[in-house]
Amino acid sequence: MDVLRGMVMFLMLAEVLHWEQLSAVSGRFSEPVQRVLEWIVFHTSHVQWRGCSLHDMIQPVFSFLVGTSLAFSYTKRIEEGQSWRGMLMHAVARSVTLVLLGIFLRSLGKPQTNFTFDDTLTQIGLGYGFLFLFGGSKQLTVVLGILGILGSYWLLFALYPLPPAEFDYARVGVPDTWQHHASGFAAHWNKNSNAAWAFDTWWMNLFPREKAYLYSGGGYCTLSFIPTLGTVLMGLLAGNWLREDSQVGRRNWYFLATAGICLAGAWGLDALGVCPLVKRIWTPSWTLWSGGICFLWLLVLCWILDDARYTRWSYFFRVIGANSIVAYVMSWTIESWVGQAIERHFGFAIRGLVPEAYRTFVLGWLILLVFWLILDWLFRRKIFVRI
Repeated sequence: MDVLRGMVMFLMLAEVLHWEQLSAVSGRFSEPVQRVLEWIVFHTSHVQWRGCSLHDMIQPVFSFLVGTSLAFSYTKRIEEGQSWRGMLMHAVARSVTLVLLGIFLRSLGKPQTNFTFDDTLTQIGLGYGFLFLFGGSKQLTVVLGILGILGSYWLLFALYPLPPAEFDYARVGVPDTWQHHASGFAAHWNKNSNAAWAFDTWWMNLFPREKAYLYSGGGYCTLSFIPTLGTVLMGLLAGNWLREDSQVGRRNWYFLATAGICLAGAWGLDALGVCPLVKRIWTPSWTLWSGGICFLWLLVLCWILDDARYTRWSYFFRVIGANSIVAYVMSWTIESWVGQAIERHFGFAIRGLVPEAYRTFVLGWLILLVFWLILDWLFRRKIFVRI
């Protein structure tokens, strides 16, 4: 789990590489290299609305692994004799801490507290208490919980009325050039005109802010924590199978079958226009699609690391995954400071050796190196920060 967590955290940290700037000068390279760069740029950035890139999988995998970890920690706490009430209080405290940390990080550089609830930490925090209530439940109960959550959330959007023909999309941050409007029934999930957007126009204005909240520029919404809970519960399923089933073949079959069902279901819902696959508002089809990928990704790592015992390559990612919260906080707090320090002390070498078009890219790798060395120092001393 640490390796998988480290992989997606590396994807997040690697935003500092700014592949899109390197792609801007791709005309200097051969056509095959240009195509590779275009592919990398696509998968190191979020899709605008409908669809999926590798970068879009960061938050789902992180959320999925929260559920997987709970399967082990819940059982461990029970074996240690902790009371259910004490465990519940711990879960509530963790939930509140995650939400507050998310708000704190989003407020950096702002003139006042930036109350937002759509980032990874706050989304997990809002749902963590509910996740705990499923701890120790039978697998069927967890499956029914997932179906109930996704079905109810789908119904919320489906029943919310479509905007009138004269709806001013520009007023809610959707330009006239926006090419991702769906028509027909799928329009219930269009950007900044859906049920979750309507909720946020009320909810977000309950908190002090510089000006009235009208929309999220990216179309993100608070209520996404509800289907995100479905993703986390899928992780709980996976964790229970990893913890309980000693037969590797049967475990692998469970993972493959579940992934197949999720991916096929998501594809069907999207293709039929019943529920478009949109990560930014975490549609039920997105929950299924990303959940299926999470099952496959974890299964492949189980094959490589546990079954084949091929582990040497994984150290790089394990170091990051073991202190994922530290990595996340560093990316929000000291990334620019580290970059400035590198430029201050080694800028002369970078400018002398690296052409201008590639300096941001090289600087990004140096920032990543500093981050990894910090995490490696913590790992070697067995210092692990947990919430």
